Amino acid sequence: MSTPHPAAGELDILMTYLPDGVRRLIGPPLRERLTEVVLDLGRPVQLRLPSDILVQSYVVGVEDLEYVVQRVGAFRADNRVGVEGTLHRISAIRNRYQDLVGVTIRIGRHLPGAAEPLRPWLLRQENLLILGPPGSGKTTLQRDVARVASVDLRRRVIVVDTSNEIGGDGNIPHPAIGSARRIQVPTRADQYRLLLEAVQNHSPELIVIDEISTQEDAAAVASIAERGVQLVATAHGRTLRSLVKNAELSLLVGGVHPVFFGAPRPEIEGSEGARDLRRTRIRERVADPPFQSVVELMTDADRTLRVSDTSSAVDALLDGHDPPSPVFLTASLSRTLDEIFTDPAIVHRYGDRVDWYGELLEKRTLSLPGPPRADPRGDSR
Repeated sequence: MSTPHPAAGELDILMTYLPDGVRRLIGPPLRERLTEVVLDLGRPVQLRLPSDILVQSYVVGVEDLEYVVQRVGAFRADNRVGVEGTLHRISAIRNRYQDLVGVTIRIGRHLPGAAEPLRPWLLRQENLLILGPPGSGKTTLQRDVARVASVDLRRRVIVVDTSNEIGGDGNIPHPAIGSARRIQVPTRADQYRLLLEAVQNHSPELIVIDEISTQEDAAAVASIAERGVQLVATAHGRTLRSLVKNAELSLLVGGVHPVFFGAPRPEIEGSEGARDLRRTRIRERVADPPFQSVVELMTDADRTLRVSDTSSAVDALLDGHDPPSPVFLTASLSRTLDEIFTDPAIVHRYGDRVDWYGELLEKRTLSLPGPPRADPRGDSR
């Protein structure tokens, strides 16, 4: 008899937090694809999938929300609570009187092997900054980074877990993070202090950080990087391009400051000796970035990771160009951009079904090879 996957058991636990009317909407086939359940008072239930939203006919009543509250107990100050022993999270929406009017139930999953493409970077002890839109799998990737580094590479790993999303709720971390230790962060404002405390008190070789979102966090991370501790972190930003424009967090990529160049020249009209100061403003990276590589999560079924050298990518963006030669990674692919666009098999595999590939393809000027031709029937050579 086959043994059920642990994730199936965790989904069964989550189902007990849902009222009967909602639970009946979620059959076994749907559970495997479900990412969120949305319950808003007086509105139809929404079941969210990776690329779709299923709006049900069942309308949420007060009794449905009360059922969830009874199971949860109490929400934290940030209106979140985890389901102990699992990776699931329940978040509350309140009205102006602080009455509960909605909940979002996010299904957390452990995907063993998700971090395997990043193993060479972990072996080289490079600092990795992970970026991507909400729901793209940043936290899932970090969980497996913690497992690979602590179990396979035998490193001393500490997870600084702001919302208990990496290691799950409760005092005992979820097995998904391997033998990594976990520091829970009571409030986001405490994160920068606990990052420094982790280094000073627990001698980690690698720190996995939930999300860097403030200037204080960025400064703490830069200080830790100078001490030789490897860092793997997510940051508040969808792409490297957006992070470069973020004044508070640009320190993560070396800091970006405006530089003005003045070019005094004689006025065409006016008194002799007058000067017209024409000033040019550019942006420059001012220091080496604390993260050597940036990992951008692409929103495709292959969970593709785009890895760029931070310094050269930031410099290129500031000059108005695309980052040079990023490496694209999946479980079966590890190629640079030029290799991807010159390999006929990859061109025809990705070209029609991956949005980001099509966008990059349009920017290329090199001629692409035609589709591979099948051998003529009967030709055995």
